[in-house]
Amino acid sequence: MTDVFETFLAAREVSRLRGEARKAYEVFLREIERAGCRALGYRVTGPEPLPRVCVKHLWGRDRAVLTFLDEDSALVLLVGQHVVDDPDRNVYDLLYRLVGVEPPGDAKRTKPLCCGEDGSPSRFDEGLIEDLVDRARELARSHRGHVGKEDRTGRRATR
Repeated sequence: MTDVFETFLAAREVSRLRGEARKAYEVFLREIERAGCRALGYRVTGPEPLPRVCVKHLWGRDRAVLTFLDEDSALVLLVGQHVVDDPDRNVYDLLYRLVGVEPPGDAKRTKPLCCGEDGSPSRFDEGLIEDLVDRARELARSHRGHVGKEDRTGRRATR
């Protein structure tokens, strides 16, 4: 069974989900807990650390973006909409800011499976995870006001 945690930024966006989008997120959590990386859509391509990040389409334009801490723990980094014409609302643009990389150019992107060839998830090292949690906290503060405290690993996802 995979434990799922959320950054405070992800948890705040999850709290705003309603109706079918909220139901889809709850199903997503159960699938991750049960099947780990096999429940996810694809890995993001591009420069490091993007290939260690997976995406799941939830409902409509809603996406969940996450990584794995280890074989049995996942961290939801972001939840948001794929809105191509609005970089302030586009979850992928937020991801690029979070991990500190430029958006990929117009090159054709592939969508490899989240699980590696051996069936295990790609993982970030602990130092990078702590850095991402800190960056997510800063993004939450700078984009939509101050958020409350969280521990270094994020908070446990709840249904």
